[in-house]
Amino acid sequence: MRFSWPSFLTLSLLGGIASGRPYSQLTATVSNTTQYEAYLFAYFTGDTIEGEKIYFAVSNGNNALDWTELNNGEPSIASTQGTLGLRDPFMIRSQDGSKAWLVATDLSIGSGTTWPESYTFGSRYLEIWESTDLVNWGEQRHVLVSPPSAGMTWAPEAYFDDTIGEYVVHWSSRTYPESDTNRTGPAYSRIWYATTADFATFSEPRLWQDEGGPTRERIDSTVVRDETGTYHRFTKSIGGAGPGGCVDIVHEKSPNLRATLQDWEVVATCIGRSNGFADIEGPDAFHTNSGDVNGDKWYLFVDEFGGRGYLPLETTDINNPEWKLASSYNLPRSPRHGTVLPITKEELARLQGP
Repeated sequence: MRFSWPSFLTLSLLGGIASGRPYSQLTATVSNTTQYEAYLFAYFTGDTIEGEKIYFAVSNGNNALDWTELNNGEPSIASTQGTLGLRDPFMIRSQDGSKAWLVATDLSIGSGTTWPESYTFGSRYLEIWESTDLVNWGEQRHVLVSPPSAGMTWAPEAYFDDTIGEYVVHWSSRTYPESDTNRTGPAYSRIWYATTADFATFSEPRLWQDEGGPTRERIDSTVVRDETGTYHRFTKSIGGAGPGGCVDIVHEKSPNLRATLQDWEVVATCIGRSNGFADIEGPDAFHTNSGDVNGDKWYLFVDEFGGRGYLPLETTDINNPEWKLASSYNLPRSPRHGTVLPITKEELARLQGP
């Protein structure tokens, strides 16, 4: 059975990146010949009404470590549905390159919601936008994906699974027994996923990552694929009893995207601690474009949320990584959990405007 939930469609663009410039298509179909020469960064900035909106920045040329904020540093997308707060934005291109989607967490701490409220009686919805040019983002979709037992639906991301021809959309949820109507009993966060072809109609949710709780739980997963087709997953393990015994990011790999936890091989643990970081979350992993001034590298941006904010870790070998903080970088002001998307020179010019 597949669910097709109502989409409450309301335009919610604030200017700048969605400024009404001429509408144009995303460039070439995604392929090995697409020439990406810059990057687009989507993020939120903090636990306030203004911070829980979507901000954008672009790289200064083909440089993953040097950024300029768009829209004069002001937010470009605001929510008109659900809690009215947006966090953890993630962007993904369609397989044919004709469009891109942006998905985000429906959560507003800035409005006065407490953290315990946010994960016991939080939203079961995702907030979704679609664009054909990365400049104009269409009407907001407020889409139900989590089961009734879920207390939250955090940090949605997606990756295309060519074995089924659909996108695997994953997020973290705490779930509670039906009998626990006040949700005061024990519960822990696990990673769930659903599949979709269009980011409007989703399958029933399935469990993807379960460390067994209550002292072993997971949030914030992100996935990349290497040149051999192997998937690499970076996830925040919390509770202190997870891989490596750290409250930290764990790196795993598998040839099967939808494999359950026991079928992923642990590559690295305690990634933040090994670099002397305070507590981190919100990982975003990506490979540099060909010709990036920093060379052929893999980046892992992580959010030291109680300290310095987003920090860029780098390695030259994702299968045998030595993650180290980049020696020099210029990130946007105050970015929180977001995503970096490679873009073409033409897309960069459109985003920068006249």
